[in-house]
Amino acid sequence: MRDWVCVCCGRWQVSVERIGGRYLYRLAYRYRREVGGLDVLGEVGSVAALERLLRSRTPVTLADLRELPAGRGA
Repeated sequence: MRDWVCVCCGRWQVSVERIGGRYLYRLAYRYRREVGGLDVLGEVGSVAALERLLRSRTPVTLADLRELPAGRGA
């Protein structure tokens, strides 16, 4: 599945994986290209839990996320 990124700066990222028939949503913060790196802030198993995680750890909401266009590496 593709990743979702925020429309404000593109640094907040949610990746979705399907593991054993269940979805895993991983919230991460991507640092500037000069600095490099990725900080995983949490992993949850439902959209409701993802919404709570976003609210507690970031300035963005689910409405601020957009699917990363095909062919663009995060």
